[in-house]
Amino acid sequence: MASFSIEGFVGNGSLKELLPKLLEEGWDDVPTLKVMNSEDMDDLGMTRPQKDGLEIRSYLHDRGLMQYGDKLESSGKCLPELLSISTVDLSSQFGMKRGHIARFMDRTSACGIDPLPASYSLPARKRRTIPSRNNSMYTSELSSVNSRKLQSGTKSPGRSSAAYDLSLEQSMASFKIKEGHVFKGIVAAMPAEPRACGCVQPPEIVENVAPYSVIENISIQKLTPEYKIGVERLVKTRTPPMKASELWREKPAILLCIRRPGCIMCRAEAHQLYSKKPIFDALGVQLFAIIHEHIESEVKDFWPRYWGGVVLFDRGMEFFKALGGGKLLKDKFISGFLFNPRAIANYKRAKAMGVDQNFKGEGEIKGGLFIVGKGKSGIAYQFIERNFGDWAPLAEVVEICTHFQNQQINQLESTKSFQEDQQLGF
Repeated sequence: MASFSIEGFVGNGSLKELLPKLLEEGWDDVPTLKVMNSEDMDDLGMTRPQKDGLEIRSYLHDRGLMQYGDKLESSGKCLPELLSISTVDLSSQFGMKRGHIARFMDRTSACGIDPLPASYSLPARKRRTIPSRNNSMYTSELSSVNSRKLQSGTKSPGRSSAAYDLSLEQSMASFKIKEGHVFKGIVAAMPAEPRACGCVQPPEIVENVAPYSVIENISIQKLTPEYKIGVERLVKTRTPPMKASELWREKPAILLCIRRPGCIMCRAEAHQLYSKKPIFDALGVQLFAIIHEHIESEVKDFWPRYWGGVVLFDRGMEFFKALGGGKLLKDKFISGFLFNPRAIANYKRAKAMGVDQNFKGEGEIKGGLFIVGKGKSGIAYQFIERNFGDWAPLAEVVEICTHFQNQQINQLESTKSFQEDQQLGF
């Protein structure tokens, strides 16, 4: 699984000299850089080798093959040409391993990307057409989403509204909830699997969302900043504790509660969620990861390789207690993993994504995910890790975040209508 370090993404190729300009224009993290299209490239004045290099590296990043980025780019070939090379030549010319060749040649799947239905349409948005990216292997992912500009929700000079509308529409296309899907509501969890032929019962989980008052005053500490080009790896000076409510005072927030940063399943979940950062940027939703145990070496291994957002330390484990209705949700390795078919399936899913792992730290405390609205609007969604390695379904997470955006649009329209009525004397 490829790192979210942008220095590692560009390597020693033609994009390296472009880093200062990318930072200036807001293309300052890997997920956002990967959704650049031909129009954005032209705006930046990218050369043909730089365009080809970005396409090659985006393709390799999706498949966890970034170690071949410099060699493939230096060949002077574009991505379609590289994909037409024989397996023998890939091995002899670029030193590609047999298993990596199979992953490289597989154009239908990408490491860590869920094949969800592509029928999502944004409400109250007019469909437009925009030129597709030349020689691109992607459809929904490689669209024009500029993180910095989309967060403001305003059109900036030199950027077409058509590019904005369709890019967001395409990026969200993969997350439409299927017809007939029963939305799980406020509290969600995966089903409990029979363990040891029914002899071992899974731990009970709460049915009601945690009260907002339980989380608003939790004391947290910032361990890492949001990853950008050239940012320091860790917060050098110890930051003072802060109230959790400061996180979502201005914008909604997704809080990913990590059971253990070295866990293969936790790393895979964090990676697949953060890889969709451009979508959440467009919806005006922030991303935070929360850990309950501070081991500096573990944080360094976790950030920004598997997670490029802010990492927070919850010393009192209060968010984890909130997930369990006031007490920590815990499970034993033997009963919760070895005797649990769903947990083993979750492990195999993460293993197939090429994630490394270690066994440092406490790993029995269950994690989960919160989506909290802006200000004091409360907890909109709470997902509980019932089985080791359960992930909050991305379709549900995006759907909840879309509601936030719809509410904001409705509020703006109501305010505008009121102001117009006032001007007309109504």
